[in-house]
Amino acid sequence: MAPLAFPLREARWTAPSALPHSLSYEPPECLRPPSSRAETRMSCATCHRNGRGNPDFVFPGLSGAPGTADVTASLMSSHRGDGLFNPKPIPDLAGPPARLKISRTVPGALEAFIHGLVTKEFDGPEPPPEVLADLAAYVRALQPGACKGGDRPIRLTDRLADVDGAVALARTSDGDTRRLLLAAARSTLGAIDERFAGLDRGRAALRDADAELSAIRLERTGFATWDAKWPGRRRLLIRDEPLSLYTAAKLAAALNTR
Repeated sequence: MAPLAFPLREARWTAPSALPHSLSYEPPECLRPPSSRAETRMSCATCHRNGRGNPDFVFPGLSGAPGTADVTASLMSSHRGDGLFNPKPIPDLAGPPARLKISRTVPGALEAFIHGLVTKEFDGPEPPPEVLADLAAYVRALQPGACKGGDRPIRLTDRLADVDGAVALARTSDGDTRRLLLAAARSTLGAIDERFAGLDRGRAALRDADAELSAIRLERTGFATWDAKWPGRRRLLIRDEPLSLYTAAKLAAALNTR
């Protein structure tokens, strides 16, 4: 199988020697449980795996050694591109406080930094205030003391829980925040679809689910159809998980055919 034909996108920016482990396991999230309901926030998906670093990250034009990235590359940012190749280690956001670049205690400092990452470093759109606050709260909740155990298997049930969580939050949000949450849920469905390569029944269910979330995001319909059909699709995916690339043996076999 040609490298670009391999179904998992992560393989394209993962060091070849790390593929079997990196595509099968992920680091613990190190997320401190909220001490009150007011602190409960949504998670986020970034280049930091579970809010950590990524020692296996390799991207042409951005990386030097594995685990590094040039955040001032013009490839990613029209605002901060400096014309120099100067990759730096991807930081572990749950690492020791003394190694963190930005204070998490100075009011507004973390929010301003994250805003710059989104809009300047990655040329992204202006984040809604609620989303920016949630991202900052998530980063603040990542602490070394919350790390438990080593790398854990990448599991379908965890990804389905991410979809469920994003959709649940979307129900109680509106405007741009709702649209971003539904887009996050659809992105996760896409990642699941990659691991169901060759499984027509599961991929059809994922396509239909994605179409329903798209319709909700475009305000063409409500959640009624999703609520009626998603539980059955979820069960189907779980039944077919042993045949998918969430299974270590299937993933290893696919990697051997690259």
